[in-house]
Amino acid sequence: MDSFSIRVVIADDHPAVLKGIKQELAAIETIKIVGAVRNSTGLIELLDQQACDVLVTDYAMPQGEYGDGLALFEFIQRRYPNIHIVVMTMMDNPAVLQTLLTVNIRCAVSKSDDSSHLVPAIHIAHSGGEYFSPTMNTIVQALRIGQADGRTTSKLTKREVEIVRLLVSGLTVNQIAERLSRSKQTVSSQKMNAMKKLGIERDVDLYKYATEMGLM
Repeated sequence: MDSFSIRVVIADDHPAVLKGIKQELAAIETIKIVGAVRNSTGLIELLDQQACDVLVTDYAMPQGEYGDGLALFEFIQRRYPNIHIVVMTMMDNPAVLQTLLTVNIRCAVSKSDDSSHLVPAIHIAHSGGEYFSPTMNTIVQALRIGQADGRTTSKLTKREVEIVRLLVSGLTVNQIAERLSRSKQTVSSQKMNAMKKLGIERDVDLYKYATEMGLM
């Protein structure tokens, strides 16, 4: 009788990360790595040719024909409905986790956590369950507590959404203040409030969130 194995494809744009994941999974008898790619172009080409049970993928992988993040995940879910996704990323903030939950991705591992969490994440993803590494789990539980209390960390006011949209369009705080006839201090405060609600500390993550939410 053949032994059970989960066919896994790995996608990450950093060669060192790919190598590390391969080493982590190499000794696991129930996991078989069937391919590794560095962008969405190579990923879709591989998935079209190779049977896969679980995809382990980074959230941000630029330069690919099919994009990355939420857009890529939704495309994969439509094209390969039987493939389960495990997201392994450094982008461990509430905005990113919220987008994953909205598209029913229930397994995620933070690159800041020990890599040993990847193995149970793959097995649980394959069985249709839920697994978050410690860093991710803390954020997810906070999101769910907020929802149970009637609060949502990603609920921005119309003015805050407007500020975020203008920021990611390339305008500076001074330019936005001039356009909206508001003070620089008011615009800056609204930007900080929006980032706080989203659990975002860096401008680069704000841009990523805006892209995923269609605010660009």
